Amino acid sequence: MSKDDLLLIFKDRNQGNVQSRPSSSHHQGNVGPTPSGGGGGGGGRGWSGLFTGQPSGGQMVGPTKPVVAVTPRPRVAQSPESSRQASVTPSMQSLSIAHSSTSRSAQPGDMIPIRRPDKGGTLEIQRLRLNANFFAVKYKHEAVIWHYDLAIEPVENPLNNRPIKLTKADYSLIRNKLSSTNPTEFPLSMTAFDGVRNIFSCDQLPTGEFQVLISRDEGKKAGSFVCTLKLVGPLRLSKLTDYLRGCGDSVPRDILQGMDVIMNEHPTRHMIRVGRRFHSTKPEWNNDIGEGIVASGGFQQSSKPTAQGLALCLDYSVLAFRKPISVIQFLEEHIRGFNMNNFHQFKSDVEYVLTTLKVTFTYRVTNLDFTVVGLTEKATKDISFPLTDRESDAPPRDIGLVEFFREKYEKDIRYLNVPCLELGKARKTAVPLEFCKLVAGQKCSKELLGKDLDKRLRNFSLIPPQEREKKICRMVQDKDGPRGGEITRSFGIEVNPNMTKVMGRVLRPPEIKLKSRGLNGQVVHVPVDKMKRQWNLVDKAVIEGVHVQRWGVLDFSSESGRFRFNPNQVIPNLIGRCESLGIRMEEPIVYENTSMNVFYKADAMRLLLDKVYKKAKGSLQILVCVMANEDPGYNYLKWYSETKLGLLTQCCLSSSINNARGQDQYLANLALKINAKLGGSNFELAGLLPKIGGQKHVMFIGADVNHPGSGNKTSPSVAAVVATMNWPAINRYAARIWPQDHRTENISKFGAKCLELVEAYANLNKVKPDKIVVFRDGVSEGQFDMALNWELMEMKQAFREMHYFPTITLIVAQKRHHARLFPDNGTGNVPPGTVVDTGITHQTDFDFYLSSHFGNIGTSKPTHYQVLLDEHKFNSNDLQQLIYNLCFTFARCSKPVSLAPPVYYADLVAYRGQLYHKALLMEQPDAFEAAFDERHYKQPPSIENSMYFI
Repeated sequence: MSKDDLLLIFKDRNQGNVQSRPSSSHHQGNVGPTPSGGGGGGGGRGWSGLFTGQPSGGQMVGPTKPVVAVTPRPRVAQSPESSRQASVTPSMQSLSIAHSSTSRSAQPGDMIPIRRPDKGGTLEIQRLRLNANFFAVKYKHEAVIWHYDLAIEPVENPLNNRPIKLTKADYSLIRNKLSSTNPTEFPLSMTAFDGVRNIFSCDQLPTGEFQVLISRDEGKKAGSFVCTLKLVGPLRLSKLTDYLRGCGDSVPRDILQGMDVIMNEHPTRHMIRVGRRFHSTKPEWNNDIGEGIVASGGFQQSSKPTAQGLALCLDYSVLAFRKPISVIQFLEEHIRGFNMNNFHQFKSDVEYVLTTLKVTFTYRVTNLDFTVVGLTEKATKDISFPLTDRESDAPPRDIGLVEFFREKYEKDIRYLNVPCLELGKARKTAVPLEFCKLVAGQKCSKELLGKDLDKRLRNFSLIPPQEREKKICRMVQDKDGPRGGEITRSFGIEVNPNMTKVMGRVLRPPEIKLKSRGLNGQVVHVPVDKMKRQWNLVDKAVIEGVHVQRWGVLDFSSESGRFRFNPNQVIPNLIGRCESLGIRMEEPIVYENTSMNVFYKADAMRLLLDKVYKKAKGSLQILVCVMANEDPGYNYLKWYSETKLGLLTQCCLSSSINNARGQDQYLANLALKINAKLGGSNFELAGLLPKIGGQKHVMFIGADVNHPGSGNKTSPSVAAVVATMNWPAINRYAARIWPQDHRTENISKFGAKCLELVEAYANLNKVKPDKIVVFRDGVSEGQFDMALNWELMEMKQAFREMHYFPTITLIVAQKRHHARLFPDNGTGNVPPGTVVDTGITHQTDFDFYLSSHFGNIGTSKPTHYQVLLDEHKFNSNDLQQLIYNLCFTFARCSKPVSLAPPVYYADLVAYRGQLYHKALLMEQPDAFEAAFDERHYKQPPSIENSMYFI
């Protein structure tokens, strides 16, 4: 089926609501309101000066003097702008900054995100003055940024005839050498480099081939390199100005990404860059979290088009770095009990900890760093090598490493009986540990931190709102920050040092429907707490409690000493707490004792679960598993019980469930999860949902993809779709989960899985939903086209083939953004229900920020919602209140959550899929093909439509 055929699906259903890209490349649209009006209201600081009056500088023109190449190699001659543009080849015109793998070129007839239907919401019970971490950016409207492609190749192949793999550091070194060799033609202060291929300049640069020589003292990859510079094209900032004024629907992503590169250039040169984050080169010794690791405070930033103009959104960030200390000191801090006298006892630990780390030397001055590839097989005193005297023709002589350091550097090696570090992959070098020091700026990944260090790191990152606000403002104004240096000024760019002031509105919370324990189980409407928006379960019962007749206990703590489970006390208390909440629970029919050792072997866990299952004759409703501590074997327990046995489980820690101090609350949480997993209803909204509440059935769908870790190159990504199975309570969900290609964000089989869930809904309710609201998680602005023109089209097509035509609204929910909101002249976080839809939101798109939860620790992060398609014609008030009310329906807690439950549940299910994958590897370490087999992720029909994932 062609793309045009798929587009008909949308036009058949709702002609008036489809917004498509024009077929012409030059869109003739109406000019929208100036950014200082309309959506830019709400009491924010006016940025209208960015767009009114004459520009502060004229358009940049090409150089008037002859261009001199770095070396006398052939190059392309300079020409005026008109001829230069004409000389850009078609292949070069296609060059652009790298996009996501899911991005594609816009096609005629493509749908685009809908526009805001009004000037923003008006509902409120309180109005707040807020500071948002958006900093206004001024630029010259008529300026031109010149975009070039830089290709770097070695002049000669290395001796082993293998291609040289250049890192970002190598690219930057060569580009800097190109500039330092001829600063007039390649001025560093007037160019910005993304570290890979793209150079942006405020003036035209010479194009062609240029040779750069890197010496041994300058870099490990010494040699001669050819730099080929080609013009991609001019980026006219007037196009960005037109877009910010509301003229045209095409986002100028090339310009925005170019602006990001320019504003990142100065921090990149003076700070440690990790991904998109920037951290100081000076270790923060006061932030020591132990084991040779420090917590480093830095920032991350990005350019955002907003209702009041272009802005730089900058947020505080914390990462864990290894201390730049001697290797021996690091080992003593990092490995408990280690010292050089008992080295051989910890040899394997030392090799594991140090391999892949970068070190430099203390026995001589050098700017180079070297990668640790392991330890030498021989002890230091036994290592020798042939030494050539470069000043004579004498043949090489064999010399010991100890003698070499004494003769060459006048250094005596202290630790003779331990191995040396083996450095470098191609030409391995042995260097004694005592002469090596860790290079600064080496991030320690979360996976390597462990539970204790991760908790300490979180304590540094979860700082109060007012402290975070001050840190952000200091970082914006810092000499190494985005306002520092000459680069942005060379491009005519200026960042305002002050945060943007906006108005926030606090939405009215809904009432919650529960049952009263004292009035014959009558339904009562319970108001929520005024500050935290939570509700009390004292003397209250769940709306619909299940009867737990056949359940069991699997106790893994029987050999865990003081962490041993106390069944005689806890089981009666659990039954009693369930009864108090209206959940009738009988005595367990199975109780099995074992130890945590079972978690170490997949075979042992499988045999144990089979034994319990058979003992209960396959009729258990749920199995409560008590663990002495968290363990990776949990993954296998969940995978085998849920996909092979069709057995629901509820895991808990013995230390938590035994604790008398917090036992009542802990047992209440367990009871809520057990009731939801078994099909009960914990609490519901008391009133109708805005706009769509009524007689017609409505389904809410959530979709997400969970990707493997950054170091993983082969494992599948896991897609998940969840959907409500009841109306109007909308608190029971079913899920579908399956693997797909590695790190692919586009959800495969999206239409088929959504159709499965619709059919499951119809089986339960004897009717298909008339309306569907889809929440898509995990996509960036650059992937909106994918969600709108591929995933949604696929869902529409699947429905159309079944002659099913529901109306659909598609909303993207984003948590991976940098926006933060701070009460102006206040304390604490913004209250739950705070919504902002002016000032910092998009100038025309239908989006808003909603902080729906109570921020008890750290600084609250609002969720950003953007509507891509709306066939229900929501206005701002209805949609904002609808999503806020949904946040009160999360089944396992009596308070609103930070994310709409369809998205929250989809995230949980996708994460569960990654646990399944890890369990597969536990059973079959080489199970590559099995990891992509959907059958290993599918639940049996008995629990397929249950909430096994909460």
